[in-house]
Amino acid sequence: MDNNFNAYEEAAEMLKALAHPVRLCIARGLLKNGPCNVSYMQDCLEIPQSTVSQHLQKLRTSGIVKAQRQRHEIHYTIENEMVKQLIRTLFGEE
Repeated sequence: MDNNFNAYEEAAEMLKALAHPVRLCIARGLLKNGPCNVSYMQDCLEIPQSTVSQHLQKLRTSGIVKAQRQRHEIHYTIENEMVKQLIRTLFGEE
């Protein structure tokens, strides 16, 4: 058994955070389209803004996305390189 069990715990937490269709879609969209705000994501996903915000909060808490204020908007980007690699692998994208 591997002595560095923390690495498994961190990976499991990341996978739990992504283990929802909306959060996976948000992560893929951010990787594919670059920085986006909540309104743009809401239009693409066709779900309420409050729902998008809740999912983004989970992704932020997990260290998967980063929020940056640009004037009156907050734009989100994928922060975690492992997540970028995972999304590319899952969806066969470069």
